[in-house]
Amino acid sequence: MKHALLAGLLTTTLATTATLVSPGLSAAELAFAHLETIGVGKVTVAPDMAEINVEVTVTEASAKAAKDASDVAVAGFIARLQAAGITKDEIQSANLNLQPQYHYEKDQPPKLSGYQASRQLTVTVKDLPRLNEILDSALEEGLNKVNNIGLRSSKEMEYAAKARQAAIEDAKQKARSLAQGFELKLDGVWQIRYLEQHPVQPMMLRMAAKADYEISESYQYGKVSFEDRVEVVYRLKK
Repeated sequence: MKHALLAGLLTTTLATTATLVSPGLSAAELAFAHLETIGVGKVTVAPDMAEINVEVTVTEASAKAAKDASDVAVAGFIARLQAAGITKDEIQSANLNLQPQYHYEKDQPPKLSGYQASRQLTVTVKDLPRLNEILDSALEEGLNKVNNIGLRSSKEMEYAAKARQAAIEDAKQKARSLAQGFELKLDGVWQIRYLEQHPVQPMMLRMAAKADYEISESYQYGKVSFEDRVEVVYRLKK
């Protein structure tokens, strides 16, 4: 009788929680003694690769001159990357963006002053200690803007799986602890709800505040986190 009363109270409480967490489930669908847990898992690792996005922007008197200047900078940088052992698959170059430039004066019609050409490249750097060297080579070849530096791990699938398994174990542990605390017993899993998590977002590179560091040590690599979650509904024995 004691177990039946506790199970009934727990069912009422958790059914209410379920409607808040998972509005797709109605109380009628869970009209039995049950317990719902949400397991979360997180794995934090040091990055071992980077993805950089750099850009060249030039302004010339003619459209062709602007295009040619941007093409030369991009071609030179790609050649240096390939000489450094970076493959074509690790280099993505965007199409040319060409825009006319105008000079504006008060009460005067705009005058064409030239053309601005820009191209972007995204490079995967698998040897993280060489990141500064590659950034330097980009600037030396005329690429004059670093849009983004994202830190990643080469084992993202492995760590994502570990985060998922950690979430599963967390859900199990919570269920066992709750059932034991209320002097109840689990009667197996009734439902598992899992939504694929968003891809891991690369962590942005930060510069160190101290100016007396070595240049190679002035980048703060930090950590890359992999997170996952799973929702599980357990039946409770009466």
